[in-house]
Amino acid sequence: MTENYRSVFDIIGPIMIGPSSSHTAGAVAIGRVARQVLGQTPVRVTVHYYESFAQTHQGHGTDYAIVAGLLQMDPADPRVPNSRELASQAGIEINFVEEPGASPIGHPNTAVLDLVGATKQTRLSGCSVGGGIIEVRELVLE
Repeated sequence: MTENYRSVFDIIGPIMIGPSSSHTAGAVAIGRVARQVLGQTPVRVTVHYYESFAQTHQGHGTDYAIVAGLLQMDPADPRVPNSRELASQAGIEINFVEEPGASPIGHPNTAVLDLVGATKQTRLSGCSVGGGIIEVRELVLE
């Protein structure tokens, strides 16, 4: 059983704002990576949720967590719960879509982010696998 864990933090989870390491800390990480890949401040973002993320994103803080990551916040930043308002003030349009059916990347905690910046756009498909750890399973650069 212990070979499944790399450290004690895989069991107790990361330091974060929010109720769930998978739905908040992991979601922050997905947003941060998507922003890093885009390489600029997004103008418009559409977040497609699948399975567990689609069912629980509002109650578990996934919405504000994804946006906090897009704003390059750390999961423990006290501004995380206010990130949607901060993004709106910065002129970033963000839409959330609850997709029916199975995840296109085979994981229940899936978010697919379509980001549009001033000069480029990208699509990142990521999943939160627990303890604030994510996997990027698809990436499209345009």
